[in-house]
This record gives sequence, C-alpha cells and structure tokens, in this order.
Amino acid sequence: MSMIDSLSFDNRFAELGEPFFAPMRARPLPDARMVTFSREAAQLLDLHPDWLGSAEAVNIFAGHEVPEQAQPLSMVYAGHQFGGYSAQLGDGRGILLGQVRNKAGELWDIHTKGSGKTPFSRFGDGRAVLRSCIREYLASEALHHLGIPTTRALCVLESSEPVQRETLENAALLVRLARSHVRFGSFEYFAHTKRPEALKQLADYVIATHFPDVSEAEQPYDALLLRMAELTGSMIAHWQAYGFAHGVMNTDNMSVLGETFDYGPYGFMEAFNPDYICNHSDEWGRYAFNQQPSIGFWNLRALAYAMKDLLSGELTEQLLEVYQTRFFEDYDRLMNKKLGLKVMMPQDRQLMGDLLALLHQHAIDYSIFFRRLADFRQEDDETALYVPKQQQVQFRDWVTAYKARLVQENSIDEDRQAAMKKANPKYILRNYLAQQAIEKAEAGDASEVEKLIEILSKPYDEQPEHEDYAAEPPEWGRKLEISCSS
Repeated sequence: MSMIDSLSFDNRFAELGEPFFAPMRARPLPDARMVTFSREAAQLLDLHPDWLGSAEAVNIFAGHEVPEQAQPLSMVYAGHQFGGYSAQLGDGRGILLGQVRNKAGELWDIHTKGSGKTPFSRFGDGRAVLRSCIREYLASEALHHLGIPTTRALCVLESSEPVQRETLENAALLVRLARSHVRFGSFEYFAHTKRPEALKQLADYVIATHFPDVSEAEQPYDALLLRMAELTGSMIAHWQAYGFAHGVMNTDNMSVLGETFDYGPYGFMEAFNPDYICNHSDEWGRYAFNQQPSIGFWNLRALAYAMKDLLSGELTEQLLEVYQTRFFEDYDRLMNKKLGLKVMMPQDRQLMGDLLALLHQHAIDYSIFFRRLADFRQEDDETALYVPKQQQVQFRDWVTAYKARLVQENSIDEDRQAAMKKANPKYILRNYLAQQAIEKAEAGDASEVEKLIEILSKPYDEQPEHEDYAAEPPEWGRKLEISCSS
C-alpha cells in the first residue's frame, strides 16, 4: 500500500456537492522532478519525509496517479480584485486533492497549484512557474516560523513543459497545505449568484469544520462573521508588526481562518516606508503597507454584505469594533514586545509612532534596527542605535523618552534584551535572498532554497555562520520589482 493511501482522508468539502466545485483530475505534469520539500510540513500529514523524495510522491503530486481515497476537485469562488468585483474566479490552476486528518486530529487540505486547466481557468494555461512556487514555498515557511498565521508548503515540483509568461519558462507545481481553502470570495460567489441555500450550506460547513463552538451562539452566523473579523485583525496586526506586505489583498485571497494565503508579489519592509508598495502591478497603491489594516476591514464589509441574508441585522459598527479591537490589541502587544516593554502604558503608542516616523524620515532598515535595539542598555545613548552617524543626533530625544519609559517599569537590561531577541527576528525573507535562490534553482540547483529554509526556520537565533543573510540588501537587491505574473 502506498504511504499516502495510509493517511486518514476526511474529504468534508467534497461532500458539499458540485455547486461548490468541479470534480477535476490534474493534467499530468510531464517529466516532473522534485525540486525541494519540507520535512517539517510532511509531519503535519504524518508522512515520512523520505517518501517525498520518491518517484511515487512525484507521480501523485504531478497528477499521474490519484490516491485511492482522494477526491480531487477545483473550488469555485468569486472576489473583489483591486476593488472591482469579478463574478466567477475559482481554482484556475489549482486542485484540492483531498483533506487529511492527522493523528493529532487536525484537518489539512492538500492542494496542488499548477495542475493544469480547470473549468475556471478563463484565459490561463493552468500552470505555475518555478519562481512563483519557490516564493510561496519560502514565504509560507518563513512566516510560520516568525509566528505569523499562514498556510504551509509541502513541496515544489518542476517540469520540462514550457509556459509563456514575460519570457518562456518551465512549468512548476506547488503543494500547499492549509486548514481551509474557503475564502471570503467563496461566500461572495453564492451571494451574488443568488443561491441562498448554498450560501447557508457553506456557512454551516465552516462552522461545523472550523468553529464548532459558534453553533452554540444565539446568532451563530453573526458570531461566525465576528470570529472571522477577529482572526483577520490578528493576522494583519502581525503583518504590520513584522513589516510584511501581502501585495494582493483581493477578497479571493482572504482566508476565513485569518491565515496568510495565496502568496504573490509580497515583500518584507527593508528601509522603513509606510507607503511601501511591494506589487509592481499595484499602480495606485491600493495594497500599500499602510493600507493593509483598512483594506482588511473593506474586505470584511464585502464578506458581511455577502452574508447579509444569514445575519440578524446590520453589523457594520459591531464588525468594525471587533476588528479594530483585535487589531490594536495584537499590534500594541507585538510592538511593545519589540521595544522590550512588559506592560502597556498610555504613552506607548506615541513612543512607537515617534520611532517609526524617524525610521521613515531616515530610511532605516526596519528589521535590523529593532534587532540591534535588543542590544541597547540603559546607560547607552543614541550612538548605540542602528542609525548612520550623521543622523544619530536626531534620535536623541527619542532615546531619552525610551530610557525614561524603561525606568518606569524597572526594566532589567539582561532580561529585556533576551526577551527582545525573541520578538525581533534577525533573519527575514528579503526579496533579493529569494531571487538568488530562485536563480540557482532555475539552473538546476535547489541548495540555496534549502539553505534559506534552514536559516528562516530559526529567525530569532544568532546563527553567526549565516551573518551575511542578516545584512541589508545590496544595491541591486533594493530595486527588485515583483508583479502578479506567475
């Protein structure tokens, strides 16, 4: 028996019926080979990692074989893309191979991205390319180890099949693991196509599968919406605290579980700039870094509109209160940890706001600054900060206020420094590091991908042997532009 056939499949989504998906077998990826795989992600499915390197694993994920218990399908959904409504999107190149319940009782979707044309492909070829697959593989694992809610990535395959993007590239495939692939856009599809029974069925599925406690609420669909608002607020608070920009916050890219989903032209902040736009295709800055919290609420309002016939009444004010409360609670908590503060005080937002304004004014690297701040001692002055010498004097007032704040809570340098190094990563996934790994992988060498995964799995550790990976980007690395093309 195949190792994958020994898994406990629990294909709950498939039981919803065909209005929610199209049954779909992959178009086999020819001459497929395994590029890289995550041994840690394999454990989520109770798979032996060595199996992922086998020919059988390649054949299954490349679509040449279908596991006996799998029920492959492509999900249908709609969504607001850059503010405009698209009536039908769906998995244009993805297949939900099946859902597996591991020994710990967790349910995981196994999803292949790049499996060929589906009924929802529109004008696409149904394929992915190696660079986009590697970017998602690296990002999802990097965010997980930072503590940011995210989907996971199991492996990446490549093929000799040519596909046309800006240039001719090789087709590739990503195997993604997620606790759910239901999106805000899944609700929008059934609302806008006027299928109230299917909309209710979808909501009941999400409650039963992911939020069973919600069913006990007096108004369970109200409670479901507000739970999704809380989770979304928490996710975006984490993005803002760690300087992460998603790049394409369309409603079809928003998970009902508040997990970072569908990685495209993302980016981690380097020189701090609240107006940072990581997506070259986002000409108007709709999804700029500082717009992410408001777009999160915009998307929740679109979800609430889609669910309106299930709700007890107009919930916009309550939705905003729940979302904002959770966002600011988590953001303030995370930022206080970054500053090494143990308790919240009224002046803390001002202290942080003044610091971010200085980082912006002087284009200081966000992650490196906070990591170096973890070495700050109360007898130090502004010269101890990660700031160019000619700009240090402009941080003097802030350092004075910071030291006074530390005195207020009797901060002990050694304890604070240790705590700050657990809150401020030394290593983040910078775009130039991903680009270097991609270029080597495209030449047939995945060693840099695997090295990055190893480094990013311990982002808070010193790892002195990898010091170069914690440095600011070289000049060419500051000018990389990432678009939606994949």
